[in-house]
Amino acid sequence: MTKKRRNGGRNKHGRGHVNFQRCSNCGRAVPKDKAIKRFLIKNIVESAAVRDLSEASVYESYVLPKLYVKMQYCISCAIHSKQVRNRSREARKDRSPPPRFRPRREEKK
Repeated sequence: MTKKRRNGGRNKHGRGHVNFQRCSNCGRAVPKDKAIKRFLIKNIVESAAVRDLSEASVYESYVLPKLYVKMQYCISCAIHSKQVRNRSREARKDRSPPPRFRPRREEKK
């Protein structure tokens, strides 16, 4: 039987069984090592209300807290929401991690 991926789409090496997690989007049971995991970082306050809060605040430089949520997706939801995409046979052999996205901070002069 031919193998599509070297790891079989999982990160289980040597473990017989891993616990299941629920997909954050559809609720499907996915093995923990197979789930696509992403951190979702959002401001607790929506962008429209940030200015009103800063004007009404007593503190001058108060940093608003953020909401950190770990999202776990099944493969179908991750592909549908464009978290991951399918790659060609040659590209699948490339094991280097994807480039990290870091927003540039504009320096004030």
